[in-house]
Amino acid sequence: MDLTFSDAEPTAAERAVIDGLLGAPDSVWTGAEQRSEQDLRVARTGRSRERRDELLPAFDAVQSAIGWISEGALMHICRQLGVPPAEAYGVATFYELLSVTEQPPRVLHVCDDVGCRGFGGTELIAGVEEHFGPEGAVVQTSDGESATWHRSPCIGQCDRAPACYAQLAGTDDAVLVETGTDEAVAVLTGSSPGGAPDVLPPQVEGMRLLRRVGVVDPTDLDAYRDAGGYAALRRAVELGPDRVIEEVKASGLRGRGGAAFPAHVKWSAVAAHAEGPRYLICNADESEPGTFKDRTIMEGDPFALIEAMTIAGFAVGAEQGYIYIRGEYPIATARLRGAMQAARTAGMLGEDVLGEGFSFDIDLRRGQGAYICGEETALMNSIEGYRGEPRSKPPFPTDVGLFGRPTVVNNVETLVNVLPILEEGGAAFARIGTDDSTGTRLFCLSGAVDTPGVYEVESGMILRDLISLAGGEPAQVSAVLLGGAAGAFVGPGDLDLPLTFEDARSAGLGLGSGVVMVFGPSADLGDATTRIARFFRDESCGQCVPCRVGTVRVEEALGRFLAAGPRANGAGTRERRLIEELDLVMKDASICGLGHTAGTAIRSALDLGLLGKSEVPA
Repeated sequence: MDLTFSDAEPTAAERAVIDGLLGAPDSVWTGAEQRSEQDLRVARTGRSRERRDELLPAFDAVQSAIGWISEGALMHICRQLGVPPAEAYGVATFYELLSVTEQPPRVLHVCDDVGCRGFGGTELIAGVEEHFGPEGAVVQTSDGESATWHRSPCIGQCDRAPACYAQLAGTDDAVLVETGTDEAVAVLTGSSPGGAPDVLPPQVEGMRLLRRVGVVDPTDLDAYRDAGGYAALRRAVELGPDRVIEEVKASGLRGRGGAAFPAHVKWSAVAAHAEGPRYLICNADESEPGTFKDRTIMEGDPFALIEAMTIAGFAVGAEQGYIYIRGEYPIATARLRGAMQAARTAGMLGEDVLGEGFSFDIDLRRGQGAYICGEETALMNSIEGYRGEPRSKPPFPTDVGLFGRPTVVNNVETLVNVLPILEEGGAAFARIGTDDSTGTRLFCLSGAVDTPGVYEVESGMILRDLISLAGGEPAQVSAVLLGGAAGAFVGPGDLDLPLTFEDARSAGLGLGSGVVMVFGPSADLGDATTRIARFFRDESCGQCVPCRVGTVRVEEALGRFLAAGPRANGAGTRERRLIEELDLVMKDASICGLGHTAGTAIRSALDLGLLGKSEVPA
């Protein structure tokens, strides 16, 4: 593709999709088909940044409707938005779910990650490959179209492995869960996916965040209100912004995305800025392998997130919020859009919310398959229409965030905790759990347990008890991946770990996004760690050298370690030392958390002897 403006034109279908989203251009200089008299007198040149943030939604619209982004479509979008084609091409090619080369309208992404591989995913891939050949092969569908398949990183369905995500041009995308070769073959050859069933989370006494999931119709605003919905927002209005933040402070709520940063600190910092606009972002791009808790809330209780964001926006003085949701969550996306529209119609979102004189609205943006966009500054770049590459910090988003303005970024679980805080009071919330880990927590149980799913338990539960709660057998546990691919493995000797921020920190661990992936005695941990190493190699954005090169070298060193055996001619010790050095370099010199944590799980597996014993490097 030529990276300067060319004469390539969009097809009629592409033009309709783009103009339907961005509006019809009023000049040939911005993409109109007919020259006006005014166009003969005035030339529009240069670039405008005013609409740059519409770039990713425009790509999403074309990809969803047509199945790929042609040169003509890209040029039309660039003319409309005033974005140089070279920059737009760089953005489009950054994301895994966007394609600038023609591809079939049906693309099946078969999960090949650590949460599915050992639990039916490997067999599923073998079955699909036997029918259709290697990934990327084009097959004919029953309706005369074509289709293809690819291996995929985690798609957030680890509780229902094995799973696939189907990109279907011109119709709604779909996910296949607990699926098999027959269903995958049927979808690839033209059948309509049946859709994933709703999930009823395991019922645990004292649930607050999940109490409506699977019980209340997630598409019905009246049902949500009948179940106590919007009582927290009315309480927030009674209290006023300052006292809302005081309640959040009194609750001791910490972020549930991994960093465990006190929520009230972010809120206070943004609210303290004298001038707006201020922004609120809900980070719903949960792409950490093994994580699916936010998906459960968004699918099962979408109004709760809308209400919680409205409270947060009210408290910090933001009139505009964004939900950045991962692209592989079509059900959650549809339900959130429905909930937002219903809330607007009812006067609970938009101008003059509840008739109380404040405004707040939400825009939903779909991620396009980039793990790095879970990092808050990469996410902001993505919303602004740039490649999802992290920014150096400081300045922090609370001072210089989205569009250079003060911005709060919280994930879904963090935000919905605000509802019980306002309903019960911050002090009552703080009495749950421990002093430093207040409230309940959501944990994603998957792997070698009888009942995988999202469990809401009081902070401080022992890891062993949580595994038993999910039907796992602690005596049969060979290892647990705690916190996801960016977390660490723990062994059978660590099962008495209390699941709190402080206990995890004391043990040199992190709870991350609540992943608890259990491996039994027959698990192939060499395969699991290899997949983790490959995941980080693929997902590194490439912006900084330590991460870009380090993730590749870790994967290579691990491969040599496993191939040679830990004691073969000293290779085990040599490769282990190299992995440790690479991990240290990435921790010291990478821009963001991806590089900081890319080697953590591998090192923990080596330290525990899960990949075979080797001498500890001097």
